[in-house]
Amino acid sequence: RWHMHFVPTYSSWLNQVERFFAIITDKAIRRGSFKSVKELTNKIDSFVHQYNDSCKPFAWTATADSILEKLARLCGRINGTGH
Repeated sequence: RWHMHFVPTYSSWLNQVERFFAIITDKAIRRGSFKSVKELTNKIDSFVHQYNDSCKPFAWTATADSILEKLARLCGRINGTGH
């Protein structure tokens, strides 16, 4: 079963989702050994329940100017590759 979801063109909220997946990977999955998909699913579910009991909001630390400067540097490097 699937559901359609509207996703805005500029989805900065995805950064928070990606960060949450990184936390799950670092704290629950990496260096783990799972004998089945069910075992992996149980581990993730258990981690999410524990995480939700003590979670804190993600805080943006970068300013808009610092993000734009970083983007300009990246674009400069990409444009200079000849691709």
